Amino acid sequence: MASFGELVLVLGDMHIPSRASKIPAPFKRMLVPGRMQHVICTGNCPTNDEELQSLAPNLHFVAGDWDNDSSSVYPESRVVQVGPFRIGVMHGHQIVPWKSHAALAATRRKLNVDILITGHTHQNSVVIEDDCCYINPGSITGATSTVTTDVVPSFVLLAVQDDKVVCYVYELKGNDVDVSKTEFTKAKKEMVVTKNPAQLDSLLQ
Repeated sequence: MASFGELVLVLGDMHIPSRASKIPAPFKRMLVPGRMQHVICTGNCPTNDEELQSLAPNLHFVAGDWDNDSSSVYPESRVVQVGPFRIGVMHGHQIVPWKSHAALAATRRKLNVDILITGHTHQNSVVIEDDCCYINPGSITGATSTVTTDVVPSFVLLAVQDDKVVCYVYELKGNDVDVSKTEFTKAKKEMVVTKNPAQLDSLLQ
């Protein structure tokens, strides 16, 4: 896996057991302990999930708005350094209005980060704007949100390669996993998007 760079699994909004029973089997088979160096969780994940905590040596969790006990265990926000990138993480319910780029940009400036990761909406997205990469991993279990019941299960894998981050978005559609790729280079601040599951699936297989 070294050729892919430093791997960071990004997930959130599991809502187990309140809104979902488990991570879908096609995703579960891909999440093998020892392949990633970091796990970033945007909140609303079980704090006692041993399988989740065994995936990587470095765990970076923040508290969600529906967590029962993580507010006393995990911070509301945090900054993670991976390679040359400062990565800001928070659940996202604090950003009002939700999905507002101006609000996200203000949070990014406050944290002084290159990449801002938030959840809460249960809708995955990768946007590069204003010299920053904004990432939402969606809900890995496909749990419904207060906004919509139409949720596609998804998670994100980041491959940090020197001054470049390759962002892979995995979506479960039926029994198939679709993968898209976005590249973010710190020096150039540009985005290249690719959709080719046949070539990208090997990263976690």
